[in-house]
Amino acid sequence: MNKLFTLGLIVSIFSGCAEKKEQKKETVETLGNEIVMEEAEESTDVKFPVYDFDGFEPMLHKEDDKTYVVNFWATWCKPCIAEMPYFERINSEQKDNNVEVILVNLDMPNMWKTRLEPFVENRGIQSKVVILDDPKQNDWIPKVSEEWGGAIPATLIYNKDKRTFYERGFTYEELKEELNKFTK
Repeated sequence: MNKLFTLGLIVSIFSGCAEKKEQKKETVETLGNEIVMEEAEESTDVKFPVYDFDGFEPMLHKEDDKTYVVNFWATWCKPCIAEMPYFERINSEQKDNNVEVILVNLDMPNMWKTRLEPFVENRGIQSKVVILDDPKQNDWIPKVSEEWGGAIPATLIYNKDKRTFYERGFTYEELKEELNKFTK
């Protein structure tokens, strides 16, 4: 009898957990990506805005008078780190010329507090930093550019008249030269 009671208790615990998991999954499915992002932001309390691709995509298609330099990077990417000072310099030199630098971080959520925030703080980064947290890379990478194979660093420079994607790193001179094609 005691064994039967213990077995019944274990079954009810597991089935209760399974029901809760199923309910949570239904909530995520019915409310879409919004609830996933809210949970991620609340649980990490990160200093930068966190977007799924649908929330981020409007930053890739602004049609105002600015030129946008959108750099995709991560703290674990050595070439990304090497070119970061050049984006910061462009941001500093060009912000009064209707140029906006957006640094799109692709670190994993467990790295946001431990690596991303200290990196940005220690380097004094002044450019706009956002986090793109969307595991469906095969869906969103071609929406950024059909030419993009997914490697980083990668940069999109665009304005309302022109758009060019670069799947490579930059020197300061190269970045400035490419940007000049948009601002003159």
